[in-house]
Amino acid sequence: MNDLLRRILFLPEQGSAYAQQVDALHYFVITMTMLGFAGVASAVIWFVIRYRRRSENEATPRVEPRAIHEVLFVGGPLALFLLWFAIGFPLFVRLQTPPKEAMDVYVMGKKWMWKYAYAGGPNGVDTLYVPAGRPVRLLLTSRDVIHSFYLPAFRVKQDAVPGRYTQTWFQADKPGRYEIFCAEYCGVGHSAMLGELVVLPAAQFDAWLDESRRSAPVASAQDSTQSDPSPATTLVDQGRKLSSEYGCFKCHSVDGTRHIGPSWLDLYQRKEPLEDGSTAVADEGYLTESMMDPRVKVVKGFQPVMPTYQGRIPGPEIAAIVEFIKSLRTDAVHPEPTKGRAYEPVPGFDPTTVR
Repeated sequence: MNDLLRRILFLPEQGSAYAQQVDALHYFVITMTMLGFAGVASAVIWFVIRYRRRSENEATPRVEPRAIHEVLFVGGPLALFLLWFAIGFPLFVRLQTPPKEAMDVYVMGKKWMWKYAYAGGPNGVDTLYVPAGRPVRLLLTSRDVIHSFYLPAFRVKQDAVPGRYTQTWFQADKPGRYEIFCAEYCGVGHSAMLGELVVLPAAQFDAWLDESRRSAPVASAQDSTQSDPSPATTLVDQGRKLSSEYGCFKCHSVDGTRHIGPSWLDLYQRKEPLEDGSTAVADEGYLTESMMDPRVKVVKGFQPVMPTYQGRIPGPEIAAIVEFIKSLRTDAVHPEPTKGRAYEPVPGFDPTTVR
């Protein structure tokens, strides 16, 4: 029945269990809408026949509805709308709550392509490789205008906005190839902004990721002076170099020491008290916003002296710096490459000398 309804409604294939749940709600809404239309159309036809004007002197009788009619015709649709909300809201919450063990992939939209960066692996353009059976969290931003990352087979669509990070996630059920579109009109090349999602078996994806890391050349000292991070190095390595180049260590320590700005050690996912009395969780969105507009959420006990980096740091470099901050932890090295790794200082560089 599911496949029959999907074909009748011209829906794309279902690449995940979440897509099946979204479609089930879609089928329910469409079915109830068609039944409601049939009921209204039948009532209109009945009224036309029953209360038609039969002569010039005949007046249409006045019909006074009873209270039960008011309850039925108001309460019925209201109950139906609330039922749709009760079914759809948990699906929305699920899509906005990635599993903790999800693999992170940074996605940047630009005219007119999609660029990907794996937290512990290579970069890519237009083709995104993910493992089957594992959750994947996408952290999206844009280099120029608003784009919208759309995976029809997974019923997932999330805007990529310049200067900030948004997130979504999915889990592919089986290996295969799926289309990626931009669902936001972004210019004359919008229709050509196509990509492909390649879902590999978990073991094959791990082998591909390891091979990509081994084949990546080691960054030289000269790479650290480049304005763009080398695509061959990991995001953590890129972020470490970029943080030094942009002078971040002049105000932020990496060992927990208090300085002009909050220390980056254990900053990721920490609840920061703000000057206005509220708190903020230092996730990817907060870290990006703090670089783009640092005066919006000022941490309590610190002065709002940080300049804005809006327009100065491109999306890929922001992703690298954020991933570097995520890697700064006091605990042992995390075994999962997607969660970053412990901080290793650049040879010959001591951040304590530039505070």
